[in-house]
Amino acid sequence: MSGSIYNNLFSIVLLNSIVKLPKPLNKYLSQRIVTKHFKKGEFIVVNGEQSDRIYIIRKGLVRGFFNYDNNEITTWASVDNEMVTSISGFFRKEPALENIQCVEDTFTESLSYSDLHFAIENYKEMARLYRVLIEQYYIEAEYRAFTARIPIAKDRYAYFKENGNSEIFNRLPKKYLASLLNMRPETLSRLES
Repeated sequence: MSGSIYNNLFSIVLLNSIVKLPKPLNKYLSQRIVTKHFKKGEFIVVNGEQSDRIYIIRKGLVRGFFNYDNNEITTWASVDNEMVTSISGFFRKEPALENIQCVEDTFTESLSYSDLHFAIENYKEMARLYRVLIEQYYIEAEYRAFTARIPIAKDRYAYFKENGNSEIFNRLPKKYLASLLNMRPETLSRLES
């Protein structure tokens, strides 16, 4: 990439650290990626809306949640260098099932659904990158599924602390971490002391 000027260099460098991408693909992505800053509390995606973009978090913290019986249930959280989107909204072109909210001021770079699929169809390296990212998502989803099914709160806490992202563990506000771990905030406080 030396000798060339790329927009959205953060995403280009991050993606190239996963799979080495050819210069034409780097150029294509740099022209299609959009940078956006979200303030703390802002929503990237709202339940019921369609989501046309997949986001890379340059810096920040976001959470996915849904509302049930007047309660917000946090289902996941992501931090710097991670990708986020509404699964149903982005991949199925259906209304999003969850909300994605910024817990901190969050700086993102994103790619539209059509631009992503153009790159996948026209660059074999992008298809490989996409496969690697999907595999990583499934591994993380498996950890979340295991965590959610551990019946004892202290064991869920220990499993998440051992296997989860320490940045999420340390940065996510306690009320959201408790929700993510399917426990009351008082229980989380007791486990942390």
